Amino acid sequence: MQFRTVSTTPYTDQKPGTSGLRKRVPAFRQPHYLENFVQSVFDTVAAPPGATLVLGGDGRYYNREAIQVILKMAAANGFGRVLLGRSGILSTPAASCVIRKYQTHGGIILSASHNPGGPDGDFGIKYNTANGGPAPEKITEAIFAASRKIAQYRIADAPDVALDTSGDTMLGDMTVSVTDPVSDYAELMESLFDFGAIRKLLSGGFRIKFEAMHAVTGPYAREIFVNRLGAPEDSVMNAVPLPDFGGGHPDPNLTYAHELVEALYGSNAPDFGAASDGDGDRNMILGRHFFVTPSDSLAILAANAHQVPGYQQGLAGIARSMPTSAAADRVAATLNIPCYETPTGWKFFGNLMDAGKVTLCGEESFGTGSDHIREKDGLWAVLFWLNILAARRQSVEAIVREHWARFGRNVYSRHDYEGIPTDAANGVMRLLHERFAELQACTEQGRGGAQFGHLQVRLCDDFSYTDPVDGSVSTGQGIRILFVDGSRIVFRLSGTGTEGATLRLYLESYEPDVSKHHLDAQQALATLISIALEISELRQRTGRERPTVIT
Repeated sequence: MQFRTVSTTPYTDQKPGTSGLRKRVPAFRQPHYLENFVQSVFDTVAAPPGATLVLGGDGRYYNREAIQVILKMAAANGFGRVLLGRSGILSTPAASCVIRKYQTHGGIILSASHNPGGPDGDFGIKYNTANGGPAPEKITEAIFAASRKIAQYRIADAPDVALDTSGDTMLGDMTVSVTDPVSDYAELMESLFDFGAIRKLLSGGFRIKFEAMHAVTGPYAREIFVNRLGAPEDSVMNAVPLPDFGGGHPDPNLTYAHELVEALYGSNAPDFGAASDGDGDRNMILGRHFFVTPSDSLAILAANAHQVPGYQQGLAGIARSMPTSAAADRVAATLNIPCYETPTGWKFFGNLMDAGKVTLCGEESFGTGSDHIREKDGLWAVLFWLNILAARRQSVEAIVREHWARFGRNVYSRHDYEGIPTDAANGVMRLLHERFAELQACTEQGRGGAQFGHLQVRLCDDFSYTDPVDGSVSTGQGIRILFVDGSRIVFRLSGTGTEGATLRLYLESYEPDVSKHHLDAQQALATLISIALEISELRQRTGRERPTVIT
């Protein structure tokens, strides 16, 4: 077999975001574009000769073509083995599971997560390290630096590898092991949760509905919910992964998972509903006519972890991203364990988990997980909820309302303004920075900051984080406006989109009064919403009268 060294020139736009490099498919199809980035990864991680690499993706458009390129480049760069999910399929949580179980050097995951797919849709690629988690910033920065000076890449001249049949194939001296993408992950789930109790719940008339959104979790959901837990076949919706996700947007929220929402709010609603996203790392939880916010979900999982076999030994700590509500903090205080506040991006949880400081982690962007792997995990969260429901024998709504009665309710919402002009989004963020001084002008003299009705500003800042394990510092992680009563407004530019900018507005207030827990979140947060729009001039500067998505 011949290995070629191909001359190339750098692209300037290959800086990985919070979850790797994401671009539209046509961008990846530019000459040498994918190859440049993959070679930059290989040059940066410097795997020893004969190392093992995990490879797979969410099945979106361009997944299979990219896999063939990466396999040939891995062979030319000295890898000894690639563990490849059959048909190129491997959910992000399953990839982390496989990396950890077989102690590989790392893995390449092909996904743009919850972003749409198709010939003109999005594609993504990221490297996960030997702990199973996304590469930390020091590695992604090194990959970007390598991509800006790359002059050549190495690739094998070889026929394509058969992706759809399990077994080993030789690519030069490298073994390509095509494996069942589901089995290792399903076995891990059985080791954590009481499948017997969940099976008994489902056999007793408790009805569930899982929305796979024509994305990667379809095969996983069928194996776990139907084959192993005995749920009816129709408990899983849209279970066949499609390159364009059936024309849908594989983001598990109230807007894009509308088919599931209609079922759970319908006249003959099942008892429990859930959805996951394109690559299987996010989740949405619903009860009958009831939505559970991701922030509340993390807090409730933590408060009920003693009901679940894999967590009965107790929690070392909890971590949440800064925009996530403080509901989990209240549970941590009651359990007398630490709660860490990190920037957005699962990689920030990796150090904490590796150091044994935290067990459960969560982000308000529908991501929850634990130290069983180093990624957020959609199906894991669904099984955790089902285990709690099997143990407590109450409805989803009853469990949430009891939690609020005990800890108080952190009323919370996120408003997404998607695809707005980048200049307009940056203008909003600049304006907010410029207004820090006027908003908190008098706090140094003890007289308090700006007053908005009954709300008074306590502090404005751009969130920064010092990692308690390695001391690394991350700045510019989101603008916070904190009020004296504990309410807050957060503005943040998302790093997961590929077109224009996504500006996220987060709103939170704390309500201890049980008599007010029934209020709709938008109603309860109306004053904060008005203040946020006034301070940011968001409508005037973006031309958007309303958010694209509200959760």
